Amino acid sequence: MTPLTAGNTRVKEARKLSRRSVRTERRLFLADGPKAVEGALEAPDRVVEVFATPAGAEQYAGLLAAVDVTLVDERALASLSEAVSPAGVVAVCRMFDQAFDDLADANGPIVICDEIRDPGNAGTILRTADAAGAHGVIFTSDSVDPYNPKAVRASVGSLFHVPFAVDPDPAATVRGLQEAGWVVLAADGGGELDLFTADDVLRQRVAWLFGNEARGLPDELLELADHRVRIPIYGRAESLNLATAAALCLYASAKVHRK
Repeated sequence: MTPLTAGNTRVKEARKLSRRSVRTERRLFLADGPKAVEGALEAPDRVVEVFATPAGAEQYAGLLAAVDVTLVDERALASLSEAVSPAGVVAVCRMFDQAFDDLADANGPIVICDEIRDPGNAGTILRTADAAGAHGVIFTSDSVDPYNPKAVRASVGSLFHVPFAVDPDPAATVRGLQEAGWVVLAADGGGELDLFTADDVLRQRVAWLFGNEARGLPDELLELADHRVRIPIYGRAESLNLATAAALCLYASAKVHRK
């Protein structure tokens, strides 16, 4: 089979999935790289089509053995990838986010991301939630799309492991969780609780609330939260970045529940 070029209609249609509006309309997204494709193939019915260069198909022959592969040339593959050095394999996948109510029935901890704008942070939070054993992640509608190609890549496959939802109203999300018996903890540098002395609170069924990278959480959500939790700064740094703060908070929860 002659590899398809970047001008091929199937490649061009797949390339349109780099735009959020197209992803939302079609309920499809791109999984770029072997880790993302491996995660997608754990549930094969999610995968619509796999594109690979001849070299990529050979390199990942074991991974791709159970699926039909559409061969494309290097330029076509590069047009489907936002990586500086594309890995040679990209899949078109069906979206699979869950309803908010499904996550509200979990045991916790879960994460609420409000106005998270950086796709790298979104993917890293998914990866951290997966590593720390969290039960789900909720993205408000003002946050970056978790299906953004950069977010999918930054999750290193964890997008396919951690249940997640997209819920439009952050305040309604917080209230809904509280009504379902969750204790909502807002990560905030001025919080009244010190993360490292908050074990009694962390033993409860908690939902961590994280805000925008630059502005943090809005006053409305800070007031709705059951507690505001600060991570102590012992040196001269002004603050921690979002992904690092999320990792510390989620692992603090994990430590308490695994004692």
